[in-house]
Amino acid sequence: MGLGARELMAKRAAEEISNGNIVNLGIGIPTLVSDFISSGIHVFLHSENGLLGIGPKPKYGKEDENLINAGGFPCTAVQGASYFDSAESFAIIRSGKLDITILGALEVDEKGNLANWIVPGKRVPGMGGGMDLAENAKKVVIVTTHTNKDGSSKIKKKCSLPLTAKECVSLIITELAVMEVTKEGLVLKELFEGTTVHEVISKTEAGLIVSDTLRMIRYE
Repeated sequence: MGLGARELMAKRAAEEISNGNIVNLGIGIPTLVSDFISSGIHVFLHSENGLLGIGPKPKYGKEDENLINAGGFPCTAVQGASYFDSAESFAIIRSGKLDITILGALEVDEKGNLANWIVPGKRVPGMGGGMDLAENAKKVVIVTTHTNKDGSSKIKKKCSLPLTAKECVSLIITELAVMEVTKEGLVLKELFEGTTVHEVISKTEAGLIVSDTLRMIRYE
């Protein structure tokens, strides 16, 4: 069975991680990234609730009720993992020690502004660590569906929802494409197999610059 859209996005996001990186994975699709990190790459996965050294999700029946990620889902810990309280965890974030954070989004715009914490009028659990992560990580990668359920674009000319952080996003990965945030605007760098440039442009509110070296992503 092939990978689903969520897994394809997570697999592509894992390609942004380099050996030795300290990486934070947000809730939702980003938590899947840990399952696709190459075995030849040694990384330190960070969780706001106090763990540095997250491993792949545990096998069914092997979960430890005391070992969870920031989303509240069971996880594993690699050999040498460190445990600490939330104050120390946020000190790691705010001191700029995270190389990459991979987050979900409600909206991202062409300037790299990010809205991912509240829809006015709806109940939400709160900001969490989103603002700290987006403001302080050296690189912010967004993994999100390209459109909302009503077909409206999440990739906006200008975010309409309350911002989490301004001009913080470096790369956007959706189930259709990969877009880089540059000073000139959003650059369409890659397409997932089965997607066309026309489809991406038609589903994107923001303007797109099509790269001269556009890559087609194919996973076996």
